[in-house]
Amino acid sequence: MKTSYPLSLIIVLSFFVSSFAKTDHKNVSYKKTSTVAPVYKNSGSDNVNEISNDFFKRYSDLKKYKSDVMSLYKNRTPGTIWFDEDAINEFGSALYQKAKKMNDLVVPYQKEIDALFSSSATKLSKIDADMLLSSLYIAYAKKSNADAGKKISYDAMLKDFLNYSTIEEATTSTAENVKVTYDQYYKLQDVLKKYKKLDRSNKWKPIVPEETPYKDLRPDAVSNTIVQVRTRLYLLGDLKKDSKSNVYDRELMDAVMKYKVRNGFKPNYILAEEHIKEMNVPLADKMETLKLNMERCRTISDQMAGCDEYVLVNVPSYELIYVKNGKVQLSSSVFVGAPLTKTTIFNGEIERIVFSPYWTVPQSIVNNELKSKIAEDKNYLAKHNMEIVNGQVRQKPGPENSLGLVKFMFPNPDDIYMHDTPSKTLFDFEKRTFSHGCINVKMAKELATAMLKDYPEWTPDKIDKAMAGKTENSFKLTKKVPIYITYFTSLVNENGEIGFFQDVYERDAELNKTVSPQTGVVSN
Repeated sequence: MKTSYPLSLIIVLSFFVSSFAKTDHKNVSYKKTSTVAPVYKNSGSDNVNEISNDFFKRYSDLKKYKSDVMSLYKNRTPGTIWFDEDAINEFGSALYQKAKKMNDLVVPYQKEIDALFSSSATKLSKIDADMLLSSLYIAYAKKSNADAGKKISYDAMLKDFLNYSTIEEATTSTAENVKVTYDQYYKLQDVLKKYKKLDRSNKWKPIVPEETPYKDLRPDAVSNTIVQVRTRLYLLGDLKKDSKSNVYDRELMDAVMKYKVRNGFKPNYILAEEHIKEMNVPLADKMETLKLNMERCRTISDQMAGCDEYVLVNVPSYELIYVKNGKVQLSSSVFVGAPLTKTTIFNGEIERIVFSPYWTVPQSIVNNELKSKIAEDKNYLAKHNMEIVNGQVRQKPGPENSLGLVKFMFPNPDDIYMHDTPSKTLFDFEKRTFSHGCINVKMAKELATAMLKDYPEWTPDKIDKAMAGKTENSFKLTKKVPIYITYFTSLVNENGEIGFFQDVYERDAELNKTVSPQTGVVSN
């Protein structure tokens, strides 16, 4: 049975690659894509007419587009519309995706165009590839005009096309149009839009600490680092205004506390190096995390949307919430399985609450931990309120029991459950991966009380007596309570604030490979 050690037994404490460039027209910002990575040969010719004649001679089936294509290059150089340095930019990728989705669009040299987005190497020059995509654009624009019954100049259409909203449109997966029942999806989506806007603003600059080596910053400190932190928290919304002050004042203290609480850090005013590193995580990485967790929202059971009561445990944030009648009734810190004994991510139903539980010690712990201790001290079992029953070691009910004073049972093949713990000091740590897989709940008594409100026989006095008993007292719920053990590395809280949490089991990379095996990039 997976659980944490009692305090006396525990030996604990042991996609984008982001950059900015600009198109030659109206300084429209865009981000370099990693979807296409081949290196293209550059042409040595600067004569536009020579380039044009040569290209359309070799790609003769595109001659009908020649004048329209070349009109796009009136104020540009061939090779600059759909490229960022030597890689196709996101506008080029967006054009390709939108053209593929357009019904009845037939374009000559489709195989050559497809190869631009699938090959790791190509014989095409950067100029040829750019003009090939411009030809695709003209074909796409002609079809768009015809479908809409309008006639708009292709250059004017291109001005509208070279906009970040085009990328958002094109990269939105078909699945995203399907209603997701878990509303967290839409909250994360709103944050993603804000982060994209912030990314495009080019205001996000790395915080460069003034002190080397870095020294913790505390209230009343004076430092240029404070100025940078203040700006960062203003951009993130933790500060309402940026005074540019280099003094760690009351206003910044409140903002730091807000930032720490929503991101799962220990709630104090110390600005340690780890906090600066977290603030310096590139926006591109943050956006990828948001997209991954939007994907996770799709896997949440549809049943939860219709549940009037449930318990949700999120492993990366080490938090439990109990929801009833659509409102959060209780929130509690938890600690979970260590990396070698991970808490399983699954859905279940809480069937039973057990007060003053026995703890049957798993044989693996007996073999690896207890046998040597018993050999050293013959009174070890008695000292720790343990006994041997039917060949198994178990710990009797009591305040020092590893399961604490109450446990919550939900049948599952991994024999995981939630329980109280005598090791309350472990909740003071930011990273709380201490158990053998079970979920240790800081406010276990409060959770039991809240779940038993609809059972009049379970008065507060009866609960207190049951938890202080010397024998196990098990109560079967007449209405099972769904429990969802989840793994979200970013979540929006009840106040609409985004939190990013440590990927303690390194599941983000695994999910990224699953949802986007070829490029390693989530499309949203």
